[in-house]
Amino acid sequence: MLANFFKLKERKTNVKQEFMGGLVTFLTMAYIIFVNPNVLSETGMDKGALISVTCIAAVIGTLVVGFWANVPFAMAPGMGLNAMFTYTLVLTQGATWQQALGVVFLSGVVFIIISVLGLRHKIIDAIPEPLRIAIGSGIGLFIAFIGFKNMGLIVANPATLIGLGGFSPGLVIGLIGFLATILLEIYRVKGSILIGILLSTFLGFIFDPAVGLPDQVVSLPPSIMPVLGKLDVLSILKISFIIPIFSFLFVNLFDSIGTALACSMEAGLVKADGKMPHIKKVLEADAFTTMLSGILGTSSTVTYIESAAGIANGARTGLSSVFTALFFLFAMFFAPIIGIVPAYATAPALILVGIYMVKHLVRIDFSQLYLSVPVFFTLILMPLTYSISSGIAFGFGTYLILCVGTGRFREIHPIMWFIGSLSIFEIVVSLLR
Repeated sequence: MLANFFKLKERKTNVKQEFMGGLVTFLTMAYIIFVNPNVLSETGMDKGALISVTCIAAVIGTLVVGFWANVPFAMAPGMGLNAMFTYTLVLTQGATWQQALGVVFLSGVVFIIISVLGLRHKIIDAIPEPLRIAIGSGIGLFIAFIGFKNMGLIVANPATLIGLGGFSPGLVIGLIGFLATILLEIYRVKGSILIGILLSTFLGFIFDPAVGLPDQVVSLPPSIMPVLGKLDVLSILKISFIIPIFSFLFVNLFDSIGTALACSMEAGLVKADGKMPHIKKVLEADAFTTMLSGILGTSSTVTYIESAAGIANGARTGLSSVFTALFFLFAMFFAPIIGIVPAYATAPALILVGIYMVKHLVRIDFSQLYLSVPVFFTLILMPLTYSISSGIAFGFGTYLILCVGTGRFREIHPIMWFIGSLSIFEIVVSLLR
């Protein structure tokens, strides 16, 4: 029955091959179980509940994409989107975490509408490629900056705004963990980020008095009731939340399509004419799980590029996704260990993911100022303002202004007229507050 449903023979695979692919995918992305609760709990959300919800969102999203689209992809709360949730919406712009969950939910609703109506390509084509690249790279700089802060390498300085931190167990252990993770990554060791987190936590047990051993290793998963259904939608139905909602939407849309394309090519799921019949279902699964994430109590889910590791190890169908989901379900019972992982232990993961997100900048032609200025604004303002949506707004706004100022009216897509004008309005309102 499984063989027929997942078309194992048609894709020249078997249950064992799918199991190994699912395991490798889980090992390469399991770091999110540690990182996501650490990031989101800074908003005041219950960390234990976040551990369970992170796993549940990964289980549901991965099962949905596996069964609905029959592809070997895995989903979980996304890096970058969790940073936008915590550091931009809540800690910088002053939204409550309940309102931030409402933003996640509404972005998922819009994502579903776009996916069902087939508008995704029109929106993506409307935004110039340099700006699309800048958004992903800017988020990479932002989460790397957060990683440096969490390990204590960068601290506040009244004279210079920021400066280098002083010696501390967290800084030393964080740097050791980062170097170990990088070396493991260079040697292509599967699960290098997860190993780096576990190594840093182990060193914390030994050298950092603030890190204590858990009372137990295995337990029932923490209750999700502190965050389940706590989203606040009514209070965000106003103009000031339009930019955050669309920022979440754009980041999720770009991330999901880029990952789906890359993983589909790796898995040999692209037809001779270049078409991918499953892509619509992948995006529908992503949109549905994002909407559900707002209800469950976590930031938006995305399709993970780490799925490519499982594909490289033989995964070819949605059965691999089922196995990955089962591993996430099993991980929930190790919440006592996950809960004591310090922030500096997950900092190397943030930095490394940031590095990978920045690499696409080489594709941008910086000789064209009307494009390079919006790109630069997007890149630099995300970490400096601690706001992903501010970086996006300045990028889109300056692009529209410079295109108009240089007479490039024909290059401006109607959608960019709308987004750019909205961005300029948001900038003016923000500066007048």
